[in-house]
Amino acid sequence: MSAYSQLKAFAESAAPIGPGRDKTESWQVVGIDIATARPAAVLILFGHLDDRPARIHSAAVPDDLDVLFVTRAGTLRSHPGQVAFPGGRIDDDDADPAAAALREAEEETGLDPAGVEVLGELPEVGLPLSNYLVTPVLGWWASPTPVRVVDHAESSHVFRAPVAELLSPEARFTAVVRRNGRRHSTPAFMVDDITIWGFTGLLLSRLFDGLGWTQPWDESRERDAPL
Repeated sequence: MSAYSQLKAFAESAAPIGPGRDKTESWQVVGIDIATARPAAVLILFGHLDDRPARIHSAAVPDDLDVLFVTRAGTLRSHPGQVAFPGGRIDDDDADPAAAALREAEEETGLDPAGVEVLGELPEVGLPLSNYLVTPVLGWWASPTPVRVVDHAESSHVFRAPVAELLSPEARFTAVVRRNGRRHSTPAFMVDDITIWGFTGLLLSRLFDGLGWTQPWDESRERDAPL
């Protein structure tokens, strides 16, 4: 089965890839306040890398399969400098979470939404620090267009990472944050000296698990999260 077919089947199954409305995990500092939580959406966009294949081969995915990320500006109050999927708050005039995710992705990366096939929406995931309920939207980049930083006040970097490199056991570790005497951890990835951790690392790890793409990796290998 092709990567596209696997992603489409997973999207249609609507399997959860994170804690929902009434669940918390060790990485979460506080729980979600359902009464005041704001709706948001992120676009997890896969496609075929157009400039270079992965340097590491994986039996699970094609060498040219990639996924789109943005690095948040270091001046932002919320999650500054962290790698994220394109996305943001769902506005009142957005037709649905997928429409919001595509709008935000266009605003952040300059991609043409017409070239994106929405495969499906996954169940909401709580993001406690910002009190968002986030809908992950799986997409396939049928007709890729150039991407860039559109607003430097929002993002500092836009890039496409080869999935085979993200799946490499050498690229994986557990990121740890210690605050107020408590320890919080998330799955993390390192690609081209860029660390993907936190909420994005958790979603990506859970998605790879659900797709059956994950290779065994050493979860006991820990590093301090890049705050």
